[in-house]
Amino acid sequence: MDRFTYLNDGNATYINTLYDTYRHDPASVESGWRKFFEGFDLGFSREATNISDTVASPSVNPAISSNEIKVLQLIEDYRNRGHLFSKTNPVRERRKHLPGKELTSFGLADSDLDTVFNAGNELGLRPGTLRQIRRLLEEVYCGSTGIEYKYLNDPVRVKWFQARIEIPGNKPPFSSTEKKRILCKLNQAVVFESFLATKFIGQKRFSLEGAEGLIPAMDLLIQKCASNGVEEIVIGMGHRGRLNVLANLMEKPYEAIFREFLGKKNEQDTMISGDVKYHLGYSNDVATSDGKTVHLSLSPNPSHLEAVNAVVEGMTRSKADYKYNGDHSKILPILLHGDASITGQGVVYEVLQMEKLKGYHTGGTIHLVINNQVGFTTDYKDSRSSIYCTDLAKITGAPVFHVNGDDAEALVHVTRLALDYRQTFHGDVFIDILCYRKYGHNESDEPKFTQPVLYKAIDQHPNPRDIYIRQLIAEKSIDVTLPGEIETSFRKQLQASLDEARQDGNTPSASSAFQGVWQGLRRAKDKDFSQSPDTAITEASLLRIGNGITTLPKGKIFLKKVEKLFEHRHKMVNETKVFDWAMAELLAYGSLLQENHTVRLTGEDVKRGTFSHRHATVTDTESEEEIIPLNCLGTTTKFDIHNSLLSEYGVLGFEYGYASANPHALVLWEAQFGDFLNTGQVIVDQYIASAETKWQLGNGLVMLLPHGHEGQGPEHTSARIERFLELCANNNIQLVNCTTPANFFHVLRRQLKRDFRIPLIIFTPKSLLRHPLCVSPVSAFTTGRFQELIDDTHASGQDVKRVLFCSGKIYYDLFQKRQETGRNDVAIVRIEQLYPMPFTQMQSIRDKYTDAKEFIWVQEEPENMGPWPYLCRKFYKHHMQLHVISRPESGSTATGYAMRHANEQETLLNRAFEKDVNNYNK
Repeated sequence: MDRFTYLNDGNATYINTLYDTYRHDPASVESGWRKFFEGFDLGFSREATNISDTVASPSVNPAISSNEIKVLQLIEDYRNRGHLFSKTNPVRERRKHLPGKELTSFGLADSDLDTVFNAGNELGLRPGTLRQIRRLLEEVYCGSTGIEYKYLNDPVRVKWFQARIEIPGNKPPFSSTEKKRILCKLNQAVVFESFLATKFIGQKRFSLEGAEGLIPAMDLLIQKCASNGVEEIVIGMGHRGRLNVLANLMEKPYEAIFREFLGKKNEQDTMISGDVKYHLGYSNDVATSDGKTVHLSLSPNPSHLEAVNAVVEGMTRSKADYKYNGDHSKILPILLHGDASITGQGVVYEVLQMEKLKGYHTGGTIHLVINNQVGFTTDYKDSRSSIYCTDLAKITGAPVFHVNGDDAEALVHVTRLALDYRQTFHGDVFIDILCYRKYGHNESDEPKFTQPVLYKAIDQHPNPRDIYIRQLIAEKSIDVTLPGEIETSFRKQLQASLDEARQDGNTPSASSAFQGVWQGLRRAKDKDFSQSPDTAITEASLLRIGNGITTLPKGKIFLKKVEKLFEHRHKMVNETKVFDWAMAELLAYGSLLQENHTVRLTGEDVKRGTFSHRHATVTDTESEEEIIPLNCLGTTTKFDIHNSLLSEYGVLGFEYGYASANPHALVLWEAQFGDFLNTGQVIVDQYIASAETKWQLGNGLVMLLPHGHEGQGPEHTSARIERFLELCANNNIQLVNCTTPANFFHVLRRQLKRDFRIPLIIFTPKSLLRHPLCVSPVSAFTTGRFQELIDDTHASGQDVKRVLFCSGKIYYDLFQKRQETGRNDVAIVRIEQLYPMPFTQMQSIRDKYTDAKEFIWVQEEPENMGPWPYLCRKFYKHHMQLHVISRPESGSTATGYAMRHANEQETLLNRAFEKDVNNYNK
């Protein structure tokens, strides 16, 4: 069926009339016709000149005929759908798409091929024959490259693309020097994999074979970056091809990689567990051919293939902020994806959505997809619903290049175009490299079990280097002896490096992780946690900050509730000098800002606070202008606060990356409820808890996780303390559950007052935010430090017969219950730091209360959750027999029934003060 019947039924007179109307007022023409006429402004006098200059054949009717419209539609269809018919797949026939490109689909015929059409102006051909027009369209849109860009909303970007790609062959000519460089990098990529395969038989390497064109493409991208003002590139990728990238782009010494294959340790520290070689990161300054230098960083990544995306973006934003003064053109993030992972992993979507958001913008990312057309054993038809694995790009309006991985020059060309686009428009761009995986998932796997036909074709397919050699010889760009010479030379270089790696004792220590911006910092040691450093500030300074953050600017209009809140806070500073939780937090931030530390806080609804307690920003009710009082203190550094998108995985990874790149900033992420952290568990397990021991990467990220049994059901109760405690070892993280605003103030300041950085997880309160007893006097801020343990100041040592250890909000419930029962023989001791656990201080408590016979851990959580499982295990070693009072074991964190919650809480408190020594543990 002809899709363009409505054109065939038209007549030239009608179309001319419509065109005249369009020229006078484009908005008066129906959108479909307006699209046809766009950019088609023909001047009769110029037409005549162009026609005589180009073609001296058939006369052209100056009127716009219906066929002109059909040709224009053909051009638009190639621009929109040409990628569907491009020759981008090196080993498979492409799927058929209907309607096709036949002239009949547009109401045209072969007899029109030599007719001259003014529509050629649209392609820069001036009036040209249909044959010329179609030939150019085939070269541009249906060759080795297919391009998707017409869905971009910005017509400037659309025109930018058309101006750069609608040239014969869709690529400029390459110089002899460039061709030889491409060949050399292809040779390195191919021979390196071949060398590993023969020297380390059976070892996993997740080779790049089938996608070796990536190496020359990224190499020339790096070269172009240097000449385009890019000073630094941050790269994130999975394991496929990582060793090749490390060796042939990052310039990691070959002998270092070979030592890893030989199993030789580079690090004697027993606290360093290390990781497999294809997860490791690396950084290096790489010199370019024009004498410039680009700093390359490849972030380590676990087998959670796309987890690194958010981390790389966070690192990039952090460096852009503090190192390049917000100039995103100086630093470029590059993410390499697999075709199965980019469509299957939800974090890809989360990170893509961040790009245009104020708090997460990084100036655009170049995404390179190594499209093997298979995920482990899963065929692409079973791994996605979309036509392309890159269809996610359309979400944020990012253009996509689909490229045949066998065409090295096409791949290099579009990579350069991608950089130009990113630097011009500061947006994301995708390159889908259609290639193949030469062997199974890990070289020892048998792919023919599941893809026998595909791998029969792959077995017979030449590699990209050999294909390029044939091309260069055919076009006489190189001497026929050159390929053999460079291969022999490179193999000798690799063998020499392997011989060096095999030498006994040649295992130098790994370079220090504390270089660059981390210079002067170190790893944490056990002794660092015996007592916290002094973090007090002077009263004058505290009151100055307090007045600054409680004074609303004049000339603005705010909600009455906001005005009342700030009046109340102002009284805290100038009258009562007693501060609640929110004020303690803001005072901590203000004090760090005055000490020239940047503070960054993000998360869902953090500006106001989930529980409407923070109000770190206030909004003018008329203009909706946001005012941040902390940025009105006259400091040179700023309080950077952003409400995040509804994401935990992506945003937590971003903030982890941000903190890793700037250890001198206080970087905080707050969960809306601690329960929601479970959707970001990959970042906790693979980065926060283990990155230092696996990869020697320090990090000082602070996580604020609202936690506590308030009768709000199983999804608004627990930040899963037990999950964090089971990850704790070798001082890798800190877990804190504060009970006073002052202790919260001190622990925030402590994070930047030591010469080491480890992640800090704070289980923050909900009801305590407004609890009348949960306040701290000014003296608690102007003296002292963070208290890992808080003893009971209301109990007399000689009278105490029972000691209740607890943590967090339940302390206040126990305190009030003791007042009700009059049990003055019960002491309540708060453990403020759950890890590293203050065992020595707890032992001192035991020694203090010499007459106490009962030492009990009290928690709100079920017995199989909360701190108890950890304490139960650890106290076997510390000879303090603890009993437990808790809710019964449960598969759910909490009940969803308010009355049941209240009954459980009351039972728990009654047991804590039960006089019969045998009843409290029932």
